[in-house]
Order: sequence, then C-alpha cells, then structure tokens
Amino acid sequence: MNLKSFKNRAYKKRKDLTKFMKRLQRKAPKGMDALAKKMDAEVWKDIDCLECAHCCTKMTPTYTKTDINRIAKHLGMTYQEYFDKWCETDKDNGDIVNRIQPCQFLLKNNKCSIYAVRPADCSGFPHFKKKDVLDYTHVYTENLHRCPATLKWVELMEKNVMEQKLI
Repeated sequence: MNLKSFKNRAYKKRKDLTKFMKRLQRKAPKGMDALAKKMDAEVWKDIDCLECAHCCTKMTPTYTKTDINRIAKHLGMTYQEYFDKWCETDKDNGDIVNRIQPCQFLLKNNKCSIYAVRPADCSGFPHFKKKDVLDYTHVYTENLHRCPATLKWVELMEKNVMEQKLI
C-alpha cells in the first residue's frame, strides 16, 4: 500500500464520495448492513493495517469509563492515575480521548502494546460491521483521507450500489 497515493486519491475523490454517502443515507436501500459486511470482507483482502497505523498516529479513540478501568487494571493503575496520565476530555463534545498523538501504546512495528485490552472504539474501527451502518456515514466521510480501508470500503460501496441500481 502506497500511503502517499492513498492520500492523493482520497483528496481527489472526497467530494464525490461524500455526496454518495449523503445520498445513500437519504435513500437507504434494503440490505445495506449485509452489503456493508460483504464489502468489509473485500476490503481486508487488500489492506493491512500494520502498514499504515494512521488510526493510531492521526486519530484518537473515544474511551468509555469501562475501557479506562479495564486498561488501567491491566497496567496496574487506578482509573484516575490512567486518566491523569493519558487522557483528557474533549472540550467540544465531552468525549474522553487521548491527550497525545500518536497513541502512547503504538509500537514501532505499528502493533498495539495493549491489543488484548484496547478501547472498544479501537477494536471496532473502522466500524464497517456496525448495526445500522448508515448511522455512521459521517464517520466514514470524515475518515476517507485518514484510513485506506475506509476509502476502499466507501469506493466498493459506491461501485456495488451503483451497479445494482440500489439508489
């Protein structure tokens, strides 16, 4: 995967793919969740997250209190110790997020040092298998230029929806 060409393609296609996602949300065809899962399987044939790790270098997960408790326990810390060391509350929306980027748990080989106990937001990323997948169109649009898998997934969704004349 060439990350530079991915970014160029993402920026060139962003406007059209954003329009497609908005149209898809307005005219949601039947079977979208099944199609989303099918496209998810296709995406991972070509994408290896360990080559990229943009989600860990350019973004931050949203933590739940349960996430923090689980990770803190794993690290031998209290909730408050963990929060004070690594987290902050987003001023715009009140979400609990990492204080720094790249993620403090990202290793040089792009693996996660707390993979077994990582936040739910990380384990579900890029969120293609969510129930009611169309509720996440804003997330996919936002991540087109950040995540090669998201770009590929939206491109595949557009191709399949248009070929099958679902909208």
